[in-house]
Amino acid sequence: MTHAPSKDLVSDNLGQLLELMRRLRDPQSGCPWDREQDFATIAPYTIEEAYEVAEAIASGRPEELRDELGDLLFQVVFHAQLATERGWFNFADVTSAVVSKMLRRHPHVFGPQEVGPAKVLDAAAQTLAWETMKRNERGTQLDDSALAGVSLGMPEMARALKLTRRAASVGFDWPDPKPVLDKLHEEIEEFKEALQTSDSAAREDEFGDMLFVLVNLARHYQIDPQAALRAANRKFERRFRGMEQLAKARGTGLAGMSLHEQDALWDEMKRQERSEKPAHD
Repeated sequence: MTHAPSKDLVSDNLGQLLELMRRLRDPQSGCPWDREQDFATIAPYTIEEAYEVAEAIASGRPEELRDELGDLLFQVVFHAQLATERGWFNFADVTSAVVSKMLRRHPHVFGPQEVGPAKVLDAAAQTLAWETMKRNERGTQLDDSALAGVSLGMPEMARALKLTRRAASVGFDWPDPKPVLDKLHEEIEEFKEALQTSDSAAREDEFGDMLFVLVNLARHYQIDPQAALRAANRKFERRFRGMEQLAKARGTGLAGMSLHEQDALWDEMKRQERSEKPAHD
């Protein structure tokens, strides 16, 4: 069983990581590639590493998750080093800021001893309290909208989910999933109408509306749309690769088969999967 590491070990390892990053960026003796990077060039790697963490979680392999978390932490250290060089802030400022924020936003855990922690009944109540605290904090900024701070850099599906959550936090929401389903059917019909025209902008607009409503529907049913799409992607890839193997075993390839023959292989893969475990699709 793995036990929590000592504070000294964590401090030593983190110190080594920060020193390693400093040396990689050293103007004279550092790594040429690392010295050339800036916030903009590193940002895509940061996003990529976050996705690889999610993939490692889905894989269920602890060693892979450990390594990917390390890669993501390295990205944080890299950005902090870039900021240090510019005199903006350092890694200690980053950790101090997030600790202060988490203490402030969890009064139900870290409330003042003299009054005791605030009571939160469940996770849903805590989510609502969290959004309220964030909204109050944003009230001191120029943009006091409920939608303030929803980053333009987020993947669009995640951004749609966050936008609808923010709107719901101030009461702009359907009371239950049924009207969202009705809205989805409405948007599908509007998309069909757009397909009858040559207006590509209208098609894109209506398609976007469909996707947005689908994300909202997922939120109402407590489904993570990104996780659902990742699962669908994995399922498609698994079945398609299986089709390729079946075709190869029969002395041919998918490219040399008719669509009807390919569909038959797809159905065969589905039957094979369903014979191995209960199906949900």
